[in-house]
Amino acid sequence: MAENAARRRAVALRYDPSRDAAPVVVAKGQGRLAEQILALARKNAVPVREDANLVQVLSRLKIDQEIPPEVYRAVAAILAFLYRVNRPA
Repeated sequence: MAENAARRRAVALRYDPSRDAAPVVVAKGQGRLAEQILALARKNAVPVREDANLVQVLSRLKIDQEIPPEVYRAVAAILAFLYRVNRPA
């Protein structure tokens, strides 16, 4: 279990349509740093979605880099899911 935690990765994205042309990587890390990113997200009620394949692609990007067009569809599906989850009833 400790080995799995050491390999865990996390990538945080920001998407503000008024300022961003596409979602932007704002944080990324693995192991303890990934756990800190996830804890901070939970503390601030930021929804977390696990997708190992997408994290693998996004973790190659630099901080403040927009996501590449090749992953727009995958990220758009996640954003749509999050908007549905957070929509007031």
